[in-house]
Amino acid sequence: MLFGSSGIRRRYDDTLIGLALQVGKAVGAKASRVVIGRDTRTTGPLISAAFRAGALAAGARIYDGGIAPTPSVAYGGRNTDAACMVTASHNPEPYNGLKLFNPDGSSFSAIQQKEIEETLVDIPWGDWKHQGISIPSYPAEEHSTAIASKIQIKEGLKVLVDCGNGAGSVITPRMLSRMGARTLAVNANVAGNFSRPSEPLPEHLPYIPSLIKKSGSACAVIHDGDADRMMAFDNNGNFIPGDTLLILFAKYLGAKQVVTTYDASMAIEEVAEVRRTPVGDAFVSEQLVRWGDFGGEPSGAWIFPQISRCPDGPYAAALFCEMAGEWDLPSEIASIPTYPILRTSLELENAHDLLYALGAVNPTDGIRIEEEDGWCLIRASGTEPKIRFTAEGKSLDIAKGLLVKGEDMVRIIRKEVKQ
Repeated sequence: MLFGSSGIRRRYDDTLIGLALQVGKAVGAKASRVVIGRDTRTTGPLISAAFRAGALAAGARIYDGGIAPTPSVAYGGRNTDAACMVTASHNPEPYNGLKLFNPDGSSFSAIQQKEIEETLVDIPWGDWKHQGISIPSYPAEEHSTAIASKIQIKEGLKVLVDCGNGAGSVITPRMLSRMGARTLAVNANVAGNFSRPSEPLPEHLPYIPSLIKKSGSACAVIHDGDADRMMAFDNNGNFIPGDTLLILFAKYLGAKQVVTTYDASMAIEEVAEVRRTPVGDAFVSEQLVRWGDFGGEPSGAWIFPQISRCPDGPYAAALFCEMAGEWDLPSEIASIPTYPILRTSLELENAHDLLYALGAVNPTDGIRIEEEDGWCLIRASGTEPKIRFTAEGKSLDIAKGLLVKGEDMVRIIRKEVKQ
């Protein structure tokens, strides 16, 4: 299968270049106008060039946005036929890939992805009279302007921004400053090397609490490699878990209907009506077409349908800074219901096979153990060779017990598969 839960993503090698060329040709044959952008990875220019070459050969008009966040590229595609982002998101630097979007910011559907896969080698190269053209585009500027028109940050609010040397470097620090914040930016260059592991987890950000305290910042906002994610710290230097952020956004927006994933805390159900989807922002986005005011998942992907159906890290960063200027964040966080939630993972090359053996219909959707006072989700990662475990209980002992139950199930099935 070519497409995973977040587009095409794999370790960089020469096959990825050829694949980008063929996908570009297939997309260009269906979409006459295509916006493209890339994150800061050193392999981005080559893969972007390959995709553009394929699309141009199919006769498409290419709007080249250069380095830009995924949500900016998706937003830039609103008046075209499709958008392509060259990125591997939060994966390590040796990875890269392609994400494809519709004009409304939604990811290509399973049907659209299948159509691309089926036509990869069947589309002829156009002759010299039917080649496309490529022109510069500025999706990050367009996106920044749109965000600033919808959000108001308290004038002079001190905020810390960590872009991880990813694509968020070209939009979030400058945007927040233009909106009136006093912005301290770290890891905000586009040289092509990540300054920390890209995924915005607390263990990757040990320096943030001291920077908040030294600078007197009201909050910190953190991006991954392509800035489709945003995580945050409060003014005391405390990392805010994704499940808590989900509830904060829902309360601040006054959202009555929230779409989230099966691995999100049950606490969200105490503040809004909730519908759940398999893990993956594309599933959340798809559900938001039919129902919901706001959507997100604990990994840091937040979707605001009023601007786009793509997870939007810069929009989330600006909205969180607005919130930090109006609310006493520590007090607000303390009022949110929380239950112990544990997340672990196991590196495993045959993760999908083991999930099938456990009875999963779809390995990346996984299986969920439901009990009266908690649950455990076991699923294969859609982007890495891993099995992910998430367990939540009304007490820590219940959560630990459910996590052990899930890990035991995988250990037993591994033995059976090896026999």
